[in-house]
Amino acid sequence: MTQTVRGAGTKRTARTIKFIQACQNEQSQRNAQVQYILNLQNSWGHVFDKVRGMASDIRDMKIRGAGRIARAGASAMGEFAEDHQTVPLEEFINDLDTAKKIILESRPTAVSLWNGVQACVRDADDASSFDEARDSVVRNAKSFVDMSSSAVDAIAKIGAKTVRKGDTILTHCNSSAALGVIKKAHAQGKDIKVYATESRPWRQGLLTVKELSEAGIDVTLIIDSAVRSVMKKTDRVFVGADTVTSAGELINKIGTSQLALAADETNVPFNVCTETYKFSPLTIFGDAVEIEERDCGEVADAEILPKGVKVYNPVFDTTPARYIDAIITEQGIISPGSVYDVMIRQLGKEILKMRDSQ
Repeated sequence: MTQTVRGAGTKRTARTIKFIQACQNEQSQRNAQVQYILNLQNSWGHVFDKVRGMASDIRDMKIRGAGRIARAGASAMGEFAEDHQTVPLEEFINDLDTAKKIILESRPTAVSLWNGVQACVRDADDASSFDEARDSVVRNAKSFVDMSSSAVDAIAKIGAKTVRKGDTILTHCNSSAALGVIKKAHAQGKDIKVYATESRPWRQGLLTVKELSEAGIDVTLIIDSAVRSVMKKTDRVFVGADTVTSAGELINKIGTSQLALAADETNVPFNVCTETYKFSPLTIFGDAVEIEERDCGEVADAEILPKGVKVYNPVFDTTPARYIDAIITEQGIISPGSVYDVMIRQLGKEILKMRDSQ
């Protein structure tokens, strides 16, 4: 029988091996932690990329129409919250605020976007945990998108009742709410005809005539400056809204106010089709609606313009309440003077929070 005798050197060697193994295990754990952090950072970067991508699509007019961009913004906030890694509540609230600013800066005039995003985050500050805050944003985003879509259908049903058989209608730009009314009236067999403006410089009128034509409606595309010429052949005007102020003023696609003036001159009813979330509560406290001005290249190539020539390219204009005959909403037909009352009834105590934050 052979007996192995371990000397002091052997013991030291064993201890050394154990020490090396412990170091290797510790280093492996550190590497795993570093990789986990890097994975989180990469994932987090992708989440912000989605928000920036949506903001870019809105800014670059890939997504058009106040209702559409509101739904897009709300959806982006919902996805942002759903994909967010678990973090302390305060950090999540700060991240929400950053995402909100990125989206809102894409279209500063659109109160629909502001209201849509605010609807998503309104409960987050009252949450007691990250999970509660995240779930509230996801839930509110879905609720807003569903509400927005159903509002357009309700407006179509209500507005179509104001259309008479054989009416000729004039519309401007490419409003889902206004087109919903027109298509519903056509579906009811009212034998209508439509004039649609080209809506320079982005020519959204081409989208309008395509949609109406595909629905089987007799539609004629006109240049923007022909509005007054065709108004005398028109029975009623339907336009959408980007924003409606507390005083009942309409902020909408540039050129809308000239339709209103021409309609007033010829006693043609001028109707605004809009969801109530496009009403701007901030205007109650004196906040002015910012009119976005876009790049001159949308109007003319700078290379063909004489040196020193400037280009003024506002996206929207303001139509005073006195030129608006009716505002058709998902809640019914109201006058411009009723906008304030609707906002107060809808927002309740939220109005006081907005006032105190001014």
